Amino acid sequence: MAFWNRRRSIDAMLAPHDGPALKKTLGWPHLMALGVGAIVGTGILTLIGVGAGLAGPAVLISFALAGLVCACAALAYAELSTMMPAAGSAYTYSYAVLGEMIAWIVGWSLILEYSLVVSAVAVGWSGYAIGFLGGLGVDLPTALTVGPHVAGGVVNLPAVAIIAVVTGLLLLGTRESATLNAVLVVIKIVALIAFVAIALPAFDKAHFTPFMPNGFGAPFVQTGVMAAAAIIFFAFYGFDAISTAAEETKRPERDLAIGIVGSMLICTALYLIVATAAIGARPVASFAESPEPLALILREMGQGTAAQ
Repeated sequence: MAFWNRRRSIDAMLAPHDGPALKKTLGWPHLMALGVGAIVGTGILTLIGVGAGLAGPAVLISFALAGLVCACAALAYAELSTMMPAAGSAYTYSYAVLGEMIAWIVGWSLILEYSLVVSAVAVGWSGYAIGFLGGLGVDLPTALTVGPHVAGGVVNLPAVAIIAVVTGLLLLGTRESATLNAVLVVIKIVALIAFVAIALPAFDKAHFTPFMPNGFGAPFVQTGVMAAAAIIFFAFYGFDAISTAAEETKRPERDLAIGIVGSMLICTALYLIVATAAIGARPVASFAESPEPLALILREMGQGTAAQ
C-alpha cells in the first residue's frame, strides 16, 4: 500500500508496544484544568478590546457565536479522543481514517499552528507585563518591548522570557507541569472574577446603546458581529490540548470527554460574564484600542492597584 494511503487501525494504536510508555497520571480535574489553562489567557485579556471595537456591545453575541462553533469542534474531539485514547491528537485521528499523507500534513500544520499561537499568547502577555512594570516605575525601552516590525523595536524581551520559562517548566515532566498549570488556572480565574467583582458596581446600561452599531455582518465582513466572532474564535482555542494527553489519562474513555466539554462550558460562561462587566463599566470606545483592555478599565475606574 502506498504510504500516502497507508492507515493504522485503532487496535494497533492502542495495543501495548515495546519501549518507554507515558505514565497514566492525569484524571478529569487535571484535564479540565489543562483545558481551561489552554483556553483562558490572551484571548479574553486582549481580544475583548479588538472584538468590541468591531462589534460594539454586540461583542457579547460574537463571544456566544464563537463559543458555539468551537463547541462543535470540541464535541468531535471528545468523541474521537474517547475512541482513540492515544497521544497525537488530530494527527492520530487522521492517520487512522484518512491515511499517512493527510496525517503528515495535519501534524505539521499543528506544529505551525502552535508556533503561531505561542507567539501570539506571549506577545499578549508581554503587553500586560509591560503595563505592570510601568506601574512599578520600571519603563523598558521600546527596543526591548516590540519586534523589528515596529519603528524603534528590536526584540520583545518579555515575550521571549515567558516562552523560555514555560519551556523549562514543561521539561520538568507531565505531573509537575500539570500541577503548576492547575495553580495558574486558579490564579487566572480568580483574577477574572476579581475584575468582575470590581467592575459590576460601576455597571451602566447606557454603555450598551447602540447595541449593534456596525451591524451583524457588514460588507466584506470587515466589521460587525461576525467579524468580531472570527477573531474571538482564537480566544476559545486550546481545548484540543486535552486530547494530546490521552495516553497519560487514567480513564480516557470517561475523563477526556469530561475535560473537553467541561472546560468549554466554563470558559464560555466566564468570557460572557467578563465581557458584560467590561462593557458595563466603561464605554467600548475607551478600551477598544488598548493592548491591555481589562487593566485599562480598572485604571480608569481608579483601581490602579487592582490593575497591576
